[in-house]
Order: sequence, then C-alpha cells, then structure tokens
Amino acid sequence: MGGLSLPEILRAESAVGVRNSKKAVIMVYLPGGPAHQDLIDLKPDAPAEIRGEFSPIKTNVPGIEICELLPRLSKVMDKMTLIRSIVGAKGDHYATQCWSGRDSRKAPPGGWPCMGSVISKLKGPMQTGVPAFVNLSGKTIYAPWSDPGQPGFLGVAHAPFRPEGDGKGDMVLNGVNLNRLGDRKTLLSSFDRFRRDADSSGMMDGVDSFNQQAFGVLTSSRLMQALDISQEDPRVRERYGKGDPNNRGDGGANMMEYFLMARRLVEAGTRCVTLAFGRWDWHFKTFKESRYDFPMFDQGLAALVQDLYDRGLDKDVSVVIWGEFGRTPRINANAGRDHWPAVSCAMVAGGGMRMGQIIGSTDRLGGQPKSRPVHFQEVFATLYQRLGLDANQITLPDLAGRPQYLVDHYEPIRELI
Repeated sequence: MGGLSLPEILRAESAVGVRNSKKAVIMVYLPGGPAHQDLIDLKPDAPAEIRGEFSPIKTNVPGIEICELLPRLSKVMDKMTLIRSIVGAKGDHYATQCWSGRDSRKAPPGGWPCMGSVISKLKGPMQTGVPAFVNLSGKTIYAPWSDPGQPGFLGVAHAPFRPEGDGKGDMVLNGVNLNRLGDRKTLLSSFDRFRRDADSSGMMDGVDSFNQQAFGVLTSSRLMQALDISQEDPRVRERYGKGDPNNRGDGGANMMEYFLMARRLVEAGTRCVTLAFGRWDWHFKTFKESRYDFPMFDQGLAALVQDLYDRGLDKDVSVVIWGEFGRTPRINANAGRDHWPAVSCAMVAGGGMRMGQIIGSTDRLGGQPKSRPVHFQEVFATLYQRLGLDANQITLPDLAGRPQYLVDHYEPIRELI
C-alpha cells in the first residue's frame, strides 16, 4: 500500500465498495456571522450592554441552555453538540472559510477547493444521475454571501451543481428522447476524445466529467424527485415550515424548505449539500432582527435534525451550522453587534458523533475563548474523518503540482469522535 498513488488507492477502494458508502455532509452557512451571545452562548450575568434582551432556556440536556427564541432546538439538544469557542476567523465577509476552512488570501495556484469539491473528487457520486455536490444557496445582492463554494485547483468537474431558479428548466429533455440523446452523447464523446488527445492542460478531463454529470442528470429522474418537495409527506413538510422567499436585505432568504431539500438530496445520493440561510450581519437592531429570524431558523433546523434521526440517517449524515465570525460583546449605539473574529460558534449534529454536549467556552463577556478553542479546520478534519478520509494523510496536487493536504495538520475533534 505504501507504494500506491492516490488514484490507485481510490480504484482499490472503489473495487471493495468503499466509495459506495452513504456518508454525506450538510453544511449550513449563516451569512454575516451570527451573534453567539444571543444564540447559544448567552451571558445572563453580564452587564446589560453585554447580555442583550434575551434569556436562556433549559434544553432536554441538563446543564445546556440556549436562547429563549429557540424552543424547538431545545427539545433536540440531545441530538446536537454546541461548539462555543470557534477560532481562526479572519473578519472578512466571505463564505470561503465556512465552505473550505481556508484563508483565501493564502491560496495556492488555482485557489483552495471547498469541502464539497474535495468530496466530489475523492468520493464521487453515490448514485448515477445525482451530483456528488449540490449547493442550494440563492442569489444575494452582496455577492460573497451567495458563493456556493469554489472547486479551486480541482477544476470545473467538481464545482457544485446549483438547481436554483431558472436552472431547473435545464434539467429536462425538450423534445429529445433517450435514444437521440444517447446518439448525441456518442458523437460528443468522439469529439472530446479527439480534443483530449490534443490537449495537455487536463481541462478536457474536467469537461468530460462535467458532461457525464449533465447526461446523468438528464437521463435520471432521481435528482428532480429529490428537489420536488411536493412529493414529501405533508406532515413532514409542515414540520419544516415554509419560510420567507424574499432576500433579507442584501443577504439571502429564510428558506426552511432548503433544510428539507438537503435531507432529500443526501437520501437520494448527494454526498455534500451546502446552503445559506438568511442574513446575520446585524449592526443595527439585532434583537428586532433576531425575533423575526430566530423562530424560522429554529423550526427548520430542528426539523432537519429530528428527521435525520427518524430516518436512520444520523450515523451517516453529518451537519454543521456556522457563520464566518462572531459579534462584539458590547452592543453598539444602534442596538446592534459588530464584527468579532476573536471567537464564534458552531452547531453540529449526526455523523455518528457524540451529541448532547458543549465543547469550549468563552469568558464572562463572550469576547474571548476561555477553554478549548476549536479551529475551523478542526471541524473540517472531523467531517472528513466521518467520511472515511484522513485529512492529514491524503493530498491533492494543486495547479503547480504541489501536494496539498485537506487541512493544515489539524486533528479531528476528540470530544466528537
């Protein structure tokens, strides 16, 4: 085994069915950075200008308390773990760190690939006709918040499939039957083989993979069925709620249906689903905004967590929820909280991980990590480990041919595994 290259290892794994596992990840991005002090790390004994307007409530796990506006999540806390001490944020309003764990300012040639692209490269699709990596984030006025995750040096073949908006119309055959489509595919393949023989850049390989994915989507109803939530049990749909399809300012929409769609996609065979929920950059009137957004977030996420357990997916599907940084301990003159990269929070569920606990803590004002700081990349190392990937052993070559590890030598979180 020591003499095997990565492609040979992957071929060997495929032969014994490793790549056919049902392990998957759902990543939920909260654009703008949620205030941990108001969400899951309340400071009721802090001065008024720190603690804010909300009170903590008990959960179904003794000793764990969260915001009073999250009653549904309080009832599934035994199925979740709270990380109150996330560090490593850069203070920039970009989705990159939440999708890849990396600092985009220190990227290799081609850029860092996001986790979904890495999973697409190393694991591939679970099912024919279902992309390995799907992003459900809608468009936002502030473009960095609608970044679906970039494939970086892995190339276009591992970019996320985005079924949002008018793109759904491209997933049907317009007046072309499967036989004619097969003829077109054969013709296209013959041209591609010719071009690939004359191409030394490797781009044609990516185009070939992209075409294969497109043909798979067109010739299978599996993806369209997963995206069609009207086929879901009405009682389950009601549990998730409908949400608000309108963008929140320059951010995204509060689409609770996306939580349901994410569950349907991983059940159908997608290995990584990413989605953005709402807008959390509350420099003004943070408590007014919270009263509107928190209940929808509470309903959608609690429904997803419970649904994964009810369907027996909790051992295979890992979920992570976070934003790009935290918020200032002190409430500003506009009743808001500003950017605070020193510490933030995350929530995780599923993946066969140890749930019903709190990892890390912040000081009495919520401004600095007090115990067990957890780096973004430790979370990524954990998620990769849950997928059967050793992030400190596997490397992928960047565009300069230099091998790059999946994380910068961070270990999986021992409390979770």
